[in-house]
Amino acid sequence: MPNKQTSKEDTMVIRVPKAELPTELSDSMIKQLGAVPEPVEAVWHSPEVATSNLEFSAKVAEWDAADASLKSFAHMAVAAKVGCSWCLDIGYFQAQNQSLDLAKASQVPRWRESEVFTPLERDVLEYAEAMTNTPLTVTDELYASLLDRLGPAAMVELTAFIAFTNMATRNNKANGIESQGFSDACEIPLAARPESGVASPA
Repeated sequence: MPNKQTSKEDTMVIRVPKAELPTELSDSMIKQLGAVPEPVEAVWHSPEVATSNLEFSAKVAEWDAADASLKSFAHMAVAAKVGCSWCLDIGYFQAQNQSLDLAKASQVPRWRESEVFTPLERDVLEYAEAMTNTPLTVTDELYASLLDRLGPAAMVELTAFIAFTNMATRNNKANGIESQGFSDACEIPLAARPESGVASPA
């Protein structure tokens, strides 16, 4: 079962009280993840919102045009950029469960300084950050380069995936939700994001 992290990042308190979930849903999540995700407990004050979010998340997980590892890296890059430690934590935990390359996944928060990523992976990470910046900093050149290598279906999927991840990370951050310690189960420690790059605009 994950343990709540205590660090400089984890100074925020959940801004909305946790709601009580239906027992069946709570038990299912504990069986799947080892704990009930705090974002679900926060949003369950509106079961309609929570259920819609869970249903769409499940649909997003079924998309298969884009490579799973690229989407995993993109998800973690968005989380690091926005400063959502919960999303970064669960993203790394899910990378392990999907048998992805943990040595690479662990380096996503410092991908610009790391040498483990391929040129395509680095461009996907840059694209994820560019979509997360406000205003967006996606260039025609970067988009065209990715489109040429991924193809239209995967490019459209990757873009929608990053947009959905932005919604989830910003929702969690605004609600004051921090890491639950899911990534403690991972053998390789998750790298810290460089201080100078935390959620900074381009």
